Amino acid sequence: MEQYGLPGIVLMENAGRNAARVIRRDVLGAGRGGRVAIVCGAGNNGGDGFCIGRHLANCGVDVKIYLAADPGRVGGDAATNLQIVRRMGLPLTDLRDVQQIHPAMEQWQACDAIIDALLGTGFAGEVRGPLDRVIEAINAARAAAGPGGRPLVVAVDVPSGLDADSGRPSNVAVRADLTITMVARKVGFDAPTAAPYTGRVVVVDIGAPRMVIESVAGRVSDA
Repeated sequence: MEQYGLPGIVLMENAGRNAARVIRRDVLGAGRGGRVAIVCGAGNNGGDGFCIGRHLANCGVDVKIYLAADPGRVGGDAATNLQIVRRMGLPLTDLRDVQQIHPAMEQWQACDAIIDALLGTGFAGEVRGPLDRVIEAINAARAAAGPGGRPLVVAVDVPSGLDADSGRPSNVAVRADLTITMVARKVGFDAPTAAPYTGRVVVVDIGAPRMVIESVAGRVSDA
């Protein structure tokens, strides 16, 4: 964005569209519908989730979006995508009240997938409430399904609560079956502590110029 002038909304659109393709291919199966819950936070990770929801809904998937943040805190490109899904009439549930978390979890257990779009690569420190309770509910819904069962949990860019640089989980972190990460694998994904949270990792393109990726990879290698 800073070096080449690529608008953030374009990068978010590419991320959401390509992530939706992976979800249809690897989780739902292209050519069929399915039922998906998308759990979003207030930042750009949530914006990716709104965008994913739009593309899945356009393909006939039954999409329900859960917003675990004050809508007034959603800004920038994420707010644009939130406005779009609202105008599309996609179901949007407020998850700020802990009383709403258990009923939501019961709904998630009937889904093919839960999409974690709560916290992105900028997260560090401790997960605060009510997001900690939301993450616990996502993990509980996955555990209730058992190995190979549904719903599968798909993390957008990085499992919420996992430090993308160190690969260490916070006080609570999403345990994903699949992580769809943007541009490149995060450095922390190679840490032994990360594997139980990331599951399988798939990298998707968002349109970042190749020379930017190579430059960052070179600096990481030198370090």
